[in-house]
This record gives sequence, C-alpha cells and structure tokens, in this order.
Amino acid sequence: MESFTFEAIGTLFEIRTAGPLGDALEWTLLREVERFDWVWSRFRPDSIVSQMRAGTGRWDLPEESPRLAELYARLYRVTRGAVNPWVGSSLERIGYGPGYELVPAGSPEPAPVWDDDHRWEGTAVVLSRPAVLDIGAAGKGLLVDLLGSLLAEAGHRAFVVDGSGDVLHAGAAPLRVGLEHPYHSDEAIGVVDLEGAALCASAGNRRAWGDGFHHLLDARTGAPVRSVVATWATAPDAMTADALATALFVASGQDLAAEFATDSWAPEWLQVFADGHAEGTPYFIEGLFS
Repeated sequence: MESFTFEAIGTLFEIRTAGPLGDALEWTLLREVERFDWVWSRFRPDSIVSQMRAGTGRWDLPEESPRLAELYARLYRVTRGAVNPWVGSSLERIGYGPGYELVPAGSPEPAPVWDDDHRWEGTAVVLSRPAVLDIGAAGKGLLVDLLGSLLAEAGHRAFVVDGSGDVLHAGAAPLRVGLEHPYHSDEAIGVVDLEGAALCASAGNRRAWGDGFHHLLDARTGAPVRSVVATWATAPDAMTADALATALFVASGQDLAAEFATDSWAPEWLQVFADGHAEGTPYFIEGLFS
C-alpha cells in the first residue's frame, strides 16, 4: 500500500491507500488538518478555542461541532460529569497547557460544571465567564474521520487512517492491529482484526510528566486517573471510538456499552487496570496474549 505520513495536532498521522493519493489530495488533507487545528487547538494562540480562554461571549464553530457537542453531552451524562469538555482549565492547572510547561501550578482542581455559564449547542459556544474548551477525549478521532471522509470523496475505497493509535479502516481485507503494552511501547499485549470500522486506544504513558501526572483526568476532581492504565474501544467511526476509549478511564464498559449500543452495533471495549487484570468484551479478551 502507498503511505503518506505527516504531523498533525501534536502527533504523527499515517494514511495508507491502495493507490497513490496525488499532490492535490495530499494538500487537501493537510489543509483540513490546519483548519481543524485553527478551530479546536488550545495550544495555538490564534485558535478559536484559545480566544474563549480570555473572554466571554459567543463563538461560532464549524459544521462538525453539533455532533461533537452531542457526543460530549452523552458522555457527561453517562459518566456523571467525569468526562467534561471544560476540563481544559484542570489540565492547564497540572501543567498541560499551551506552553507545555509540564509543571503543576498547584493541586488538581475540578473542571467547571457544564451549566448555563458554559453553553455549547450546535455550532455555537456561549460563555458567561471564561473557560477552556478541550475536545481531547474525542478530537483526534474526529480528525481521523474527517480525513477518512476526504479519502472516500476522492474515490478511495480501501484505506487506513492511523492517528497515532486511533485507527479508521475501510476495505474488504481485515487489518491486524496490535494492542500496545501500557508500560512498554515497543511491545504488544494482544492483537485484534479490524474491518470497516474504527479502533482507538488511550493510555496514560503517552503524555506523562512529573510525579505520576498524565492527561487522562476525572473532571470531577481534576486529578489523573490511577486505577486504569490503558483502554481500547471500537465503533463505526473514530470520533465515537476515541470518546469511548477515554471514557473507559472513568466509567465501566458495561455502562458505556448500554448507552451507545444500537440495534445493529455494540461497542467492543477493553480496560487494563493498574493491578494487571483486564476486563472487556470477548473480541479483545480473546486477542490478549497469555
């Protein structure tokens, strides 16, 4: 397969296709990455999200915003506030801010409650007081989906979009995916086959610093989750799979599956805990190495 690799939203992306992309499509994909980053990044000072940090008022967001907002509303409800799009201030409090200080400014603080002071509905955010929107729970998966849509629109029927472990697969030939060891990135704890769907992972080791700090927080406390060390989830789209993988750090797989299952699909999921045991659906459990 042909391969196209590039940096996007602070990590490495790879697109694999049966045939060449061509210069025009490559530029289209890169322009979409730039557009996405300009809207949603809390690390670049000119982004729309960064503007929210400093003021109050209304901000208009692009067409992907309604489904992202709806997804976060479901996650907020099913996790009882543990997944919260306003967690950005909590992340910056412990050092994960625009300057990548990686030095806590104090003890962890809970994210603001999602209420009338912080409204995100459809394509608009309205703030009565400044807040830091963070879509990290589902944003990388959303970008993977957007790039996949551009590939499909260009006529590609078999492809893989890999956003540093958030994988979208299209085509008839299944893709074998290794499950990265949560403590040794060059090792795998198992494998699964992925076909025509998305598989996403979350782990505290990818963005870790200081004395046990990482980016996967319980928004109700603002502190990193310690009991779960790695998660995986599948869904028809990468945005949902990414969101589920994040939510598995603060909620049970059974609760999330009950919320997101449909008549034609149910999420596959896996949680690996700090004490070494794993819980999940047979799809993942049977793929683990003994």
